[in-house]
Amino acid sequence: MTVAIAVRTRLFARLREQAGTDSETVEVRAGATVDDVYDALRKLHPALDPNRESVRAAVNQEFAEWDVIVAAGDEVAFIPPVSGGAHGVGVLFELTTNPLDARRIEAAVAHKGAGAICTFTGVVRDNSRGRLVTHLEYEAYAEMATAEMRRIAGEIAERWPQARVAMAHRTGRLEIGEASVVVSVSCPHRAEAIDACRWGIDRLKESVPIWKKEHAPDGTFWIEGDEARA
Repeated sequence: MTVAIAVRTRLFARLREQAGTDSETVEVRAGATVDDVYDALRKLHPALDPNRESVRAAVNQEFAEWDVIVAAGDEVAFIPPVSGGAHGVGVLFELTTNPLDARRIEAAVAHKGAGAICTFTGVVRDNSRGRLVTHLEYEAYAEMATAEMRRIAGEIAERWPQARVAMAHRTGRLEIGEASVVVSVSCPHRAEAIDACRWGIDRLKESVPIWKKEHAPDGTFWIEGDEARA
């Protein structure tokens, strides 16, 4: 007799809209893989993207390959590709619907041994890829997003052992001119602070599960993958 197990699935951004739901419990056979779970979801929601190359999976809030075997009670998320003491510590990681204050983020990494603080602030602009933009919406897999920020801070600490790192990202609706993300890094010297901050925002754009939807006069558009890093 085939034993069935229940797995909770979560969907975000474009995939959530395709399925018409952000979560679903599905039953699969014992020994099933992440790929099998997605197949079960697609049977329930045929509009889900069939192209695995445009979908990433995470099991219990960690990125996973499609051949990973799932267990009863696992949380399996399917997400579009996305658009961190005194030494090497991440001190602040947050998602918020409130306006971002870059000075507050900088204050979090400041200390007497820091000779330089480098801060990157991403700001909503009124155009993208030749299209007028009226406003943006950001969506995140919140639990996993902050965990990924902490992991990036750990990577920064390995490269720049004396760095302190803080990251904050807005979610929800943002108007033109508002800050969407702030990354701040303090180091003893300016070259280290600049390099670590640049590396931090690049990694955040690559791996933290946060998605951007552009609103334009001619429609709305999810921005994924390389487009999100433009």
